[in-house]
Amino acid sequence: MSLLEIKGLGITFGGLKAVQDVGFKVEPGEIVSVIGPNGAGKTTLFNMISGVYQPGSGQVLLKGEDVTGMAPNHLAERGMSRTFQNLQIFQNMTVLENAIAGYHLRERGPVLADLLNLPSSRRRAKAAAEGARALLARVGLDRAAEREAGNLSYGALKRLEIARALALDPAVLLLDEPAAGCNAVETEEIDHLIAEVAASGVAILLVEHDMKMVMRISNHIVVLDHGEKIAEGDPATVSRNPAVIAAYLGTEAEVAHADG
Repeated sequence: MSLLEIKGLGITFGGLKAVQDVGFKVEPGEIVSVIGPNGAGKTTLFNMISGVYQPGSGQVLLKGEDVTGMAPNHLAERGMSRTFQNLQIFQNMTVLENAIAGYHLRERGPVLADLLNLPSSRRRAKAAAEGARALLARVGLDRAAEREAGNLSYGALKRLEIARALALDPAVLLLDEPAAGCNAVETEEIDHLIAEVAASGVAILLVEHDMKMVMRISNHIVVLDHGEKIAEGDPATVSRNPAVIAAYLGTEAEVAHADG
């Protein structure tokens, strides 16, 4: 049984088939990248998988359970977490407070205990802070814990968003363009972080436009064009696929393959 399985997923907007009959699997510890030209349906696919959109057809199976169209908070409870293309960081809060925010869904204490600041509430708050600090160390931001998030570099903010997603202790992590807007050094840091997370056993589904990064870290690649899957396979196979080259990658794929 695959950790995440997508079966024949599709959606239509105003008569236009934005995504149709897309399917693939993601195993524990595997990095699967979804690529394609602008308008190929990558983010729409992500939104269906993560419960933002209700699919018109197909299924999303998480640990064998049909979770198609389930709300994002319920998916998070079942082990799926995601980041977004546009940063969802609280700029005026500290780095530590942002990381702690990721633990809120896991808190199950009564509201009254929090209002009265009971010992159980204080224990949960302490555990969340300790867990958040450990996550910040994991993503290389432990020394910035008390800094205001808005003062971080863009690449650091991207790593902070990944840390907050990891606070939910996901089995499956969806990353929507984690290196977008980053320079070469920041991209390499995120590259190493993604590889480390996957090595811990988390299944990673990735949308990214940086083809060199995709070819470098992916175990498996799914290629979309006009909402349809036109190819899939390992990086070497995909980079040589004529349909892929014609649709999107061109010489960039061949260069990335040669570099890899």
